[in-house]
Amino acid sequence: MQLTDGAVVTEAPASCTEQLARFFPHVAAQRVAVQVAALRAGSAATLEPTVMEFGDAEHGIFLSTLPLEFADRVRIEYGERTRVAEASVVAVQYHEGQKAVAVRFSRAQKHQVSQS
Repeated sequence: MQLTDGAVVTEAPASCTEQLARFFPHVAAQRVAVQVAALRAGSAATLEPTVMEFGDAEHGIFLSTLPLEFADRVRIEYGERTRVAEASVVAVQYHEGQKAVAVRFSRAQKHQVSQS
């Protein structure tokens, strides 16, 4: 974009989570501190602190370094670990060395991870 004085303004590139959120038009931007653990049989659950950057009643999107893949189950703790949600991975986006993960909350626990 060029302004009338000749200056050029460029848009900041979309973050990894923003790119993934484009596929989920109903999610809203948020910043909720969470702890995520992969729920794999036979492995110890390692909690990873991260931030839920987008979400709604069905989905959440966050950055992760955990070895998560499509259909993996995760546990998400939030609200100083007083609230827990289970979800399954529905999409993974890699961009510039980062990995964004989109999850769908289980039907029994469908709710929004929020700051409340």
